[in-house]
Amino acid sequence: MPSTLGPGAGLSGRELIKGHATLNDFLLLVDPERDAAVSAADIAAVCDRRAGIGADGFVRVVRTQALPGAQDFAAAAPQAHWFMDYYNADGTVAEVNGNAARLFAHVLDHEGLADVGEEESITIGTRAGARSLTRLGDLWTVDMGPARLPHREAARAEGWDTAVVVPGLKGQRAALSVSMGSPHTVLALGEEAELDSAELAGLKGSGEPVAYDPAPDQGTNLELVVPLGEETDPDSGRAVGLARMRVLERGVGETLSSGTGACAAAVALSVWQGQDAPQDYRLLVAGGELGVHVGPDPLAPGATVLLTGPASITARITVA
Repeated sequence: MPSTLGPGAGLSGRELIKGHATLNDFLLLVDPERDAAVSAADIAAVCDRRAGIGADGFVRVVRTQALPGAQDFAAAAPQAHWFMDYYNADGTVAEVNGNAARLFAHVLDHEGLADVGEEESITIGTRAGARSLTRLGDLWTVDMGPARLPHREAARAEGWDTAVVVPGLKGQRAALSVSMGSPHTVLALGEEAELDSAELAGLKGSGEPVAYDPAPDQGTNLELVVPLGEETDPDSGRAVGLARMRVLERGVGETLSSGTGACAAAVALSVWQGQDAPQDYRLLVAGGELGVHVGPDPLAPGATVLLTGPASITARITVA
């Protein structure tokens, strides 16, 4: 029997689906016609891990045609019948989330809102554009679209464009800005001990914040990544880059995984290594493992980044 909890007045009486993708957890409201009057405060309340249900983000599952302002998008991408109306845990709007996209597609299929067979694909709408997802057994692969370096000339010339100070790490560090439809800053560390010692402030403001120079106008997600060398894929014989990372998500705090963050980290590793870089990466996060395919040049015109990982439904909860 579904449990009943109290926060979130605009969600009162509504059933939420809880799930996760590599322990990056989300609450989903299936609201095809966008009937629910949900505020940022409602979202923050249900995502609160002490007073609410708890989640890293909130997703409204809505028909694209029912979303105000999405008519032009619906005309440009008529195959995207469903829109992932995504919000951070603090109620702020976010452009896209790779882990949430996999769970979104899994929920559509599981709830009978779409029929996605093995190795079949479905296209969904996001604020960063249309995204195609392909089912591979228990895994989903998301075409995350193109990667972009916001400060391309400086990034290409120097390999970095932002100076970052992270509590727990000594001194100012050079980092690279990468856009995956949402903003990311990727910082490479020399050893796993540094990764473990970094102090990433939580959503409620505990601890010292990370400092960026220049400060990002719209905020940023931060990825701390430690390259762990390369291995050989037993099936293809191709080199696969291996790295471990931690994530500080904008509007959330530290999370156990980030899909767009894994993509940004793989793109940064590829840019730093140059033409000899692997085309595939395994990113080890606290919540498990994500696969990222960046191709021979992730910044080439028409190139897209592919993200692969699992998604699971864990509970149904009725808000009191």
